[in-house]
Amino acid sequence: MSYPDSTLKLFAGSSNPRLAEAIARNIGIALGDAEMRRFSDGEIHIRLNESVRGCDVYVVQSTSQPVNEHLMELLVMVDALKRASAKTINVVVPYYGYARQDRKARSRDPITAKLVANLIETAGAHRVIAMDLHAMQIQGFFDIPVDHLLGVPILGDYFQSKGLLAPVVVSPDHGGVVRARRLADELQAPLAIIDKRRPEPNVVEVMNIIGDVSGRTAILIDDIIDTAGTISLAAEALKKAGAREIYCCCTHPVLSGKALERLEAAPISEVVVTDTIPLRDPSASTKLRVLSVAPLIAEAIVRIHEQQSISKLFEPHV
Repeated sequence: MSYPDSTLKLFAGSSNPRLAEAIARNIGIALGDAEMRRFSDGEIHIRLNESVRGCDVYVVQSTSQPVNEHLMELLVMVDALKRASAKTINVVVPYYGYARQDRKARSRDPITAKLVANLIETAGAHRVIAMDLHAMQIQGFFDIPVDHLLGVPILGDYFQSKGLLAPVVVSPDHGGVVRARRLADELQAPLAIIDKRRPEPNVVEVMNIIGDVSGRTAILIDDIIDTAGTISLAAEALKKAGAREIYCCCTHPVLSGKALERLEAAPISEVVVTDTIPLRDPSASTKLRVLSVAPLIAEAIVRIHEQQSISKLFEPHV
């Protein structure tokens, strides 16, 4: 079924074209026609092959690896749309790169998450749609509306469908407790927290588990799995504490370096992720299960275009 309003247009960057195509299918529109190429010196050139004058345009681009290439591509696309007289330019960033640089951890550190927000605004964006930002305060780095979508309902529906025996949701650190509590509420399961301590410099972290996991099915949840070091160590600690079975899940599968090897070696039955970032080689791990965020993002886009509430998508999850 096609969407009836031709003033809604969706364009894709090169970071996650499959997700963009799936979003377009869910809305019922075709992806916008744009050419993207590199000059011989590496400069990015974008040409719009259709009119966007007076249209509400959405650009889908995760700023994932290579982060700087994809970020610059997004900025050039926004500038092209602005100069082509788009009515509104809405940036859909399923994965927001540089989100972990959200504060000055040490003296003289940059706050790069804020810099990226400034760049997106200056390029000409009117709105940002993001999923599971690493730090909620990044929404405040923008002076334009930010619609923050949550991955927990998608993950929760999946685990509910599995009918797991005596589940317990586990946060791998203190910073992820709010996220873990949301999933625990979704599954009506208890919550456990892993307390990481480094006794002294250059000594391996000791992991203490706050909560009862013995004989239970543990579900580790994080927003990002990058090198998988923390998740793998957490799984080992849960196994030693008597967990019956261990699952782990995240919204953003960065999976850099030897992450897949670590996950394969860890006592984890399944690694559940979403498609905010395309997997380099989905067949590299037998444990991976990918859930799509396309229906959620498509619904959010339609609601924004039709001036409807976004928060109702997540009630009672917020």
